[in-house]
Amino acid sequence: MAQQRLPPELQGEPASAVPVAVQIARWHMLDGDINALTFRSLDRLFTTRTVAHAGMPWRLPRADSPLDFTYSFGGKTYRADDFLERTYTNALLVMKDGKIVSEIYRNNSDESSRFIAWSMTKSITSLLIGCALGEGRIKSIDDPVTAYLPELKGGGYDGVTIRQILEMRSGVDYEERYDFAHPGAAARNHIDALVKNVVRFADAARTIKRAHAPGSTFQYKTLDTAVLGWLIERVSGTTVAGYTSQKLWEPIGAEHDAFYIMDGQPGAGREFSGAGFNATLRDFARIGQMMLDGGKADGRQVIPAEWVRTSTAASTPADPKAPGLPTGYAMQWWLLDNSGAYAALGLQGQYIYVDPRSRTVVVKISYFPPGQEMDATAETGAFLQAAAAWKPQQAAEITK
Repeated sequence: MAQQRLPPELQGEPASAVPVAVQIARWHMLDGDINALTFRSLDRLFTTRTVAHAGMPWRLPRADSPLDFTYSFGGKTYRADDFLERTYTNALLVMKDGKIVSEIYRNNSDESSRFIAWSMTKSITSLLIGCALGEGRIKSIDDPVTAYLPELKGGGYDGVTIRQILEMRSGVDYEERYDFAHPGAAARNHIDALVKNVVRFADAARTIKRAHAPGSTFQYKTLDTAVLGWLIERVSGTTVAGYTSQKLWEPIGAEHDAFYIMDGQPGAGREFSGAGFNATLRDFARIGQMMLDGGKADGRQVIPAEWVRTSTAASTPADPKAPGLPTGYAMQWWLLDNSGAYAALGLQGQYIYVDPRSRTVVVKISYFPPGQEMDATAETGAFLQAAAAWKPQQAAEITK
């Protein structure tokens, strides 16, 4: 009888202890014909570490309203509800001035579904850096990272500051390119750490070379955020998941447990702090509303207000002529234009959008097919701008 065989990209040494069927499922998890399901089922494919919630949740008031606005894209006008199917939406939540005005679940997802954040996780890691800085665990983000992680001395991160890593200006030679047929450093690290679990994702930072002078060049790379996760682990004396629970998830009044996917078994693996966080739609919205409220959740200061301002201030300014979004960068947050709106963004269409001008928060959970992200991203940008300008005819406020 024929047995499953690993694709050529997954064969070779070192051999993996992960079952062949699981490696193949991980290999295909991004595929457009199944990602509507896999993106909310990664606790079935990976070792995970729980981020526990505790106590009474932060109750978000409601003023429900139909999505009765339009948006323009590609020379045409569309109804807001057309957007859901046109841009591969699993779930959508819109908040105005602290109230939920729309909450929609699709494709058999519901309010208990825990969706993968992908690179929205980077923004969460930034929040944890802000907490560690506020506690004095990190003395200054202008310290060299090797002051806390001496394991990185002698490589590309030697002489790089924490600030430069936060701004994606480390200068290390790590091109964020996932051509799995011809894998470079990023694709090979994804295969070995996440699919096969034979290395730790952040360990590539030990020997990586330097491509640019630190601080001189913006180049987006998940390895930078993995180093920040390692830093959090070191200065907190606990796991990234434990620190997330203690400093963010419990204080924010999260409604459900979250989790990180791991790059190996307990005792060896680390949380994938660059892209591995999973949570429910409303709990992602709580992060957005907390940012909008200057780091406060339900009246409690969770993230230092100064860190909210610092981490969302442009280090790479937005280009107003660039089509779609994003166009600029801060400290693990994307700048969508020069108006003050910013977002946590994740692979294949994950968004926590915050617009301080209109006091709007939008969370969109998507399953963009690989290779079709550009058009869906540009259309999502048009929708977000229209949603920010929208003034709903709100129903009577109720509390959920």
